[in-house]
Amino acid sequence: MRRRIRLIVEYNGTAYSGWQRQSNAVSVQQKLEESLRKLTGESELYVVGASRTDAGVHALGQNAHFDTFSRIPADKFSFALNTMLPPDIRVCESSCVSDAFHARFSAVGKEYRYLFYVHPHSSALYRDLCAHVIYPLNKEAIRAESELLLGRHDFSAFAASGSEAKDTVREIKQISIRDNAPFLEMRIYGTGFLYNMVRIIAGTLIGVGSGKLESGCIGRALATGDRLCLGVTAPAQGLTLMRVDYPEEVCLPPT
Repeated sequence: MRRRIRLIVEYNGTAYSGWQRQSNAVSVQQKLEESLRKLTGESELYVVGASRTDAGVHALGQNAHFDTFSRIPADKFSFALNTMLPPDIRVCESSCVSDAFHARFSAVGKEYRYLFYVHPHSSALYRDLCAHVIYPLNKEAIRAESELLLGRHDFSAFAASGSEAKDTVREIKQISIRDNAPFLEMRIYGTGFLYNMVRIIAGTLIGVGSGKLESGCIGRALATGDRLCLGVTAPAQGLTLMRVDYPEEVCLPPT
């Protein structure tokens, strides 16, 4: 009997080309699929992820699913996989769900964190988890600018070239800026995000905080759709997918 298994996955993305399998580089999806195929003996097993995180981006709450005929108890997949996966990928939880659950299309919200290390010198310990900013920042200017993102908008100016999204309207429900020197943390929660959207937001907010960009640039970008109003795309290593939310009913086990 075929079952659908949901995984919640944590990974350090430093060594990977991103989540999605690629022909010329190692990805997180590839490592999971290889381990699952070996574990189940199913050569045609494929894993579907909630978010196609880029090279160097991390996750604490990536969601994924796969279909299997294996009789391994659903909650034991996490334990078995963690004996096979490299130490920078961990399955935090595995459970059986109905076919109504789809890791990507069932998602109703995602939270990302962007972490900056604000100090004259870079960090040896946190260099793979933060973006380094050498100059002091106006935190209040950053907070005020970030509030312009709240609500439902056309975020076409915030999509990197190469984005395949036809609909660029998204809703940002929450955003917070937390100062815990030397760390500056941005958390953003929304219904979905365009390609590189969070990194463009992070780079723009730092531009405003440093005085390199004028306050109100986000409002102008939303009104005009002009990418040139915004700042640089912040480095990948500062970004972490924190969680993905789903309607409760699709997460229930099959009846």
